[in-house]
Amino acid sequence: MKSLVLFFMMTVALGWAQEESPKGITLTITLENVLNDQGDILAALHTQDTFMKGPGIANYKAEAQKGQMTFTFDNVAPGTYGVSVLHDLNSNQRMDYQSNGMPDEPYGMSGNDMSMGPPSFDSVSFVVGTGDQDIAIRF
Repeated sequence: MKSLVLFFMMTVALGWAQEESPKGITLTITLENVLNDQGDILAALHTQDTFMKGPGIANYKAEAQKGQMTFTFDNVAPGTYGVSVLHDLNSNQRMDYQSNGMPDEPYGMSGNDMSMGPPSFDSVSFVVGTGDQDIAIRF
């Protein structure tokens, strides 16, 4: 009887441990060339539905650090995503523009596509599978 109770308790404990384990992968983002310590770094993980429309499905904010910065998005489910990053120099939580409509603050996207005009989801997207991933982004 003691063995049966012990077996039952171990089975329940293992079930709880499995429920608490992460359900997705860790996506590590490395910003390769932050130009200065001014302002904040704002980043967002996007699906096609959220891309260029506001906050992502996961968001990151930290004080800018000159040089290289690394951060993660945890528990990312398999799918297709894009990452946008803004060096918000004046910490006003948005992209500032010059009078001609060009961005006035450094930014970068997964895929590192810096063509003229707004980026498309297709140019920044990548597929998340079952293994952790690393992405490098340059401003």
